[in-house]
Amino acid sequence: MNASAQRQAAPAPIPASPAAARQLASELMEAMSALLGIIERETELVRAGKLKDAMALGPQKSELSRRYVKAVSEVKANQKVLSRCAPELLPSLHRHHDTFRAMLQVNLTVLATAHAVSENIVRGVNAEMQQRNVPNTYTAAGRRAAAGPRHITPISVSRSL
Repeated sequence: MNASAQRQAAPAPIPASPAAARQLASELMEAMSALLGIIERETELVRAGKLKDAMALGPQKSELSRRYVKAVSEVKANQKVLSRCAPELLPSLHRHHDTFRAMLQVNLTVLATAHAVSENIVRGVNAEMQQRNVPNTYTAAGRRAAAGPRHITPISVSRSL
């Protein structure tokens, strides 16, 4: 079976027993906790400016994200069984998921801030480099001449740290 067929396959229903419901909830909690640990570590590293170390967490974060998405889809597919067999689990799952979402939002904010800062730095370096390439000349009206296309030199940025 190819990858797209695996993604589209519906999760198998769990047996209608409290033990199976608890196992399903436990798998989701474990997936969220493991992913949350990686996300918190990534947030700490990005805040400390250790981007290379944060990028090294990417493969592990991807694998845990896949595990989380699989667990969430199984819980969604079996929500009726869960509410019948173990109704006390759903509020607990919701609380844990709310905490997870809040921490994910913090992580996304830190990543967006780091992206904006790095983009601003690159734009500033580019503007400085372009200004050095422009000759200091004036037009007949006494205004500074704008740089022509032949004076603009692109910069290259290595995306690997």
